[in-house]
Amino acid sequence: MNPRIVVGISGASGMIYARRLLDHLSGKAEVHVIITPVAREIALHERIRFEDGDGIFHSPEDLASPVASGSFRHDGMVIAPCSMKTLSAVSHGFTPNLLTRAADVSLKERRRCILLLRENPFSRIHLENMLRAHDAGAVIMTASPPFYHRPEDITSLVDAVVARILDHLGIEHSIGGRWEGY
Repeated sequence: MNPRIVVGISGASGMIYARRLLDHLSGKAEVHVIITPVAREIALHERIRFEDGDGIFHSPEDLASPVASGSFRHDGMVIAPCSMKTLSAVSHGFTPNLLTRAADVSLKERRRCILLLRENPFSRIHLENMLRAHDAGAVIMTASPPFYHRPEDITSLVDAVVARILDHLGIEHSIGGRWEGY
């Protein structure tokens, strides 16, 4: 049986990370997608499209959605990209929308919750929110690709980050770029 993964997409630049994550989850997982209104605007600006075939879409305003409940069993949640606003809400248990509610439920149920941050530089407030989310059980990742695999294009850079997300979700993949030593 395929794993069930929740993918949240919040309003930060870097929609290509969400796009590639959904591409790599296709056929390997039952994917539930929550896209915030700001994320939709940014996706348009960055020329990234999300299609019906990417998963089961849930409205960010629908707090009665199944993913809002701890009884909705899943194998992990990823917010990619995760804005500093969303990080702040998750780290403080503030759940005004389905995306932050689903993350809150993931943490309270001790399920994987990966936050892919796409901000630079970080303020002290950002760092404190990261630590607070980490202490609550979230995995904090940054959209900071490695270069040791000698990427030749942007997709290779993005996929190296996506590979780490998939590793943490326990999803098998064939994305190259693992460190193999000198």
